[in-house]
Amino acid sequence: MLTAMKRLFFVPFISALLGAGVVVAVVAAAGDLGGSTKTVTTVQATPVSATPSPSNASQVNTGLTPHQVYVKDAPGVAFVTSTVVQKSESPLNLFGGGESQRQGTATGSGIVIDGNGTILTNYHVIENAVKVTVSFEKGKTVEAQVVGKDPSNDLAVLRIHPDGLTLHPLSLGNSSGVQVGDPVYAIGNPFDLERTLTTGVISALQRQITAPNGFAIDNVLQTDAPINPGNSGGPLLNAAGQVIGINSQIETGGSGTGSVGIGFAVPINTAKGEISQLEKGGTVRGAYLGLTSLTIDESLSALNLPVKSGALVQSVQPNTAAAKAGIKGGTVSTNVENGQVEVGGDIITAIDGKAVNSSEELANDIAARKPGQTVTITLRRPNGHGNYETKLVKVTLGTRPNSVPNPNTPQG
Repeated sequence: MLTAMKRLFFVPFISALLGAGVVVAVVAAAGDLGGSTKTVTTVQATPVSATPSPSNASQVNTGLTPHQVYVKDAPGVAFVTSTVVQKSESPLNLFGGGESQRQGTATGSGIVIDGNGTILTNYHVIENAVKVTVSFEKGKTVEAQVVGKDPSNDLAVLRIHPDGLTLHPLSLGNSSGVQVGDPVYAIGNPFDLERTLTTGVISALQRQITAPNGFAIDNVLQTDAPINPGNSGGPLLNAAGQVIGINSQIETGGSGTGSVGIGFAVPINTAKGEISQLEKGGTVRGAYLGLTSLTIDESLSALNLPVKSGALVQSVQPNTAAAKAGIKGGTVSTNVENGQVEVGGDIITAIDGKAVNSSEELANDIAARKPGQTVTITLRRPNGHGNYETKLVKVTLGTRPNSVPNPNTPQG
């Protein structure tokens, strides 16, 4: 069972029958104030690449000790507290209907990304919040404004007034250079224990988790560094002390309460692709293609694909831009290394002539576009005779919905 790593307490009010003043602690994503754990499911555990890259080798050679990473980066990790109010129809109103409200306090973590008071966190940490505060060392607490939200990638940007504060922005790394086995460090506020450091490695790449609004988040980093409720929104750091991911969810093994050594972080490259847009305010919806894909790398060599890089289309959602353009998803399931892959679909190799080397590049390229914009996508399509044909397909991009049409079918 996957659980969003935000810590949530709530106090029912308005309806005295709910027990005003009684605090109940639950682990859930923001907005799930009913006393049960809100979970998401993994759509597909995709294969990994274990081939070291030159950049990664350099990183290992110049790696810091865990203590050095902590001293360098802990001051740039914020404690985020959200006051959440949820309205619902009260089943206890004897006169038929009526509205009750429950107020909760949710806690998570945040990453200082500049000296102007900009903080990156998970969307589910501030979802449904009516007030957000940010705390730093030595009890310094200030009110924060939510300036930008992207529920589809579980990201949000906060802003505080930096006056009187000494901010320590963290360096944002490159998640595409990460390899399985790389040492990583998580700093956050699990169970309200401020600035806790845990250590581990990258356990797998290209995992897929479900965002708060039901869409799939691709290229997720898996780690065995222990993360727990309150770690959400905090940094996953490489050996150089650079942020490579935003800790978001864990597998709880059905217990729904704590880490079993399987955690997931949204890759920092996903965030870097839209931070500037989030800083401008509002909710990021952006352009929408309407498909899920898998990066082609060495782990797929057994499939004998015609290219060594690109995005292998796994599925195409009905009535989306991709579907209207005739892009085809996989038709046959097969197992390779650490996961199951859908084969027989199109391979996306370029957009408007610019090479697409991975599903992450595809997602970032689409995210940089505007709804209604027309792009030319280069495909390699199987012809049914063991060969592939090159096709150019014009696609008019749609607008990403607020949530998936079918909540039981995560989409990207």
